[in-house]
Amino acid sequence: MRGLHADTGYLLYRLGLRSGQLFNTSLQESGVRLRHYAVLRFLATSEGALQRELSARLGYDPSAIVGLVDDLEKLGFAERRPAPEDRRSRIVVLTEDGRAFLRGTDEAGLRVTNDLLGPLDPAERETLHTLLRRIAEDGLG
Repeated sequence: MRGLHADTGYLLYRLGLRSGQLFNTSLQESGVRLRHYAVLRFLATSEGALQRELSARLGYDPSAIVGLVDDLEKLGFAERRPAPEDRRSRIVVLTEDGRAFLRGTDEAGLRVTNDLLGPLDPAERETLHTLLRRIAEDGLG
């Protein structure tokens, strides 16, 4: 029987947990968690998104997206607006306060990444990032 550390899937799972813990700790004072942050980062790359699109692209349950967007609206980081192509639908857009918040988290994000990837040299970090991105783009869309 092989040990857990011989299982790549398990290692990815554990690193994901550790990364989430470190990132949530860095965000703790803001009232935002990693799941909120992921929504904000996605919105920063678009002109807005339907909640069902956020659910599909981020891999979150649709009911969780509703709560996350509600939280972000309360913080003033996102808002729901009528969709330009269908006024009955609502898109979620990033506000200026949301953009400012994201700019303020850049340094904390780098610290988390540096803490997590401390054992790797810069070339190894780049290789890991490239490989993870290839897997994510193929498997996660």
